[in-house]
Amino acid sequence: MYKISKPVFLYCETSLHAGSGSSLGVVDLPIQRERHTGFPKIESSSLKGAFREAFEEKLTGDDDKKKIHIVFGYDDSEKKEKVKKFFKDRQGDFMACLGNTDARLLLFPVKSMQGVFAWITCPAVVERFIRDIRLCDIKPGFESPEPGTCAKNTKLIVQNNNLNHANNIILEEYTFPIEKNDNTTKMASLLADNIFPKNSTDFKFWQDKLKQDIIVLNNDDYKDFVNLSTEVVTRTKIDNETGVVVEGQLFTEEYLPSESILYTLVMTNAVMGPIVDDFEEAAPEKQANKIMEYFTKNLPDVIQVSGNATIGKGIVRTNYFGKETKNG
Repeated sequence: MYKISKPVFLYCETSLHAGSGSSLGVVDLPIQRERHTGFPKIESSSLKGAFREAFEEKLTGDDDKKKIHIVFGYDDSEKKEKVKKFFKDRQGDFMACLGNTDARLLLFPVKSMQGVFAWITCPAVVERFIRDIRLCDIKPGFESPEPGTCAKNTKLIVQNNNLNHANNIILEEYTFPIEKNDNTTKMASLLADNIFPKNSTDFKFWQDKLKQDIIVLNNDDYKDFVNLSTEVVTRTKIDNETGVVVEGQLFTEEYLPSESILYTLVMTNAVMGPIVDDFEEAAPEKQANKIMEYFTKNLPDVIQVSGNATIGKGIVRTNYFGKETKNG
């Protein structure tokens, strides 16, 4: 049983394709989705592999390689003797001290008539987020907002005397009546302070926008947007000799759009088995804390997740709950 857990936010700097394989539907290569809701997600195994790759690129010393194997699990595909000697006869005989859940979609960007775009969510998503952060002993400080609400200082409202409701927002080609709400305001402020580093002026524009431009829709409208408003890109393969598309090489690929925001719970446990290492402490909870400190200290600010890295996809900014960063 994992002893320590912490929410880690994933902000898509570029569109992201976490593929689910081929499909017989309209889109040839769709993204991963939850079976019961249809909401986009990133499988935990894909995300953990991205975390590990980022650590391996950043930390290259022998001692770091040993720690990476302890934290993320022993990788027997590593053939270097320098790594094998760390564990001697214990190769493949212990499990990782760190785990993570699937990355769940929290905020989805949608084109807006005012303010360029808005982030949308819904009560089902917010309630699950509240439940998840409580598992990490974090008090949310707000109750789940009602659908059809926004933050008090939003810039998204369209006022039109021809509409039945005084305050409205227009997302894509759809108009929604909207009310300003205290809980939506509190939620937006909490997310803005933790999706981006606290005490940093580098992300002030985005923090301010997040505090203003979150919209809570009802569950069904949210589901429609996350199913129908993802990016679908048509790709081809060009024959170098003829300069035209190779026959049968026209295909469509689905992406989560840039500015999408997901979160995962990263969980740590004590070192498994008699491994002599800096992580070892007398109490298992202290070991778990040291593993979490190692992860948060070394987690890169930007990582690459899932496919199509060579065409700039999957660039993700990371931030864990409560992180503070100096200005500059």
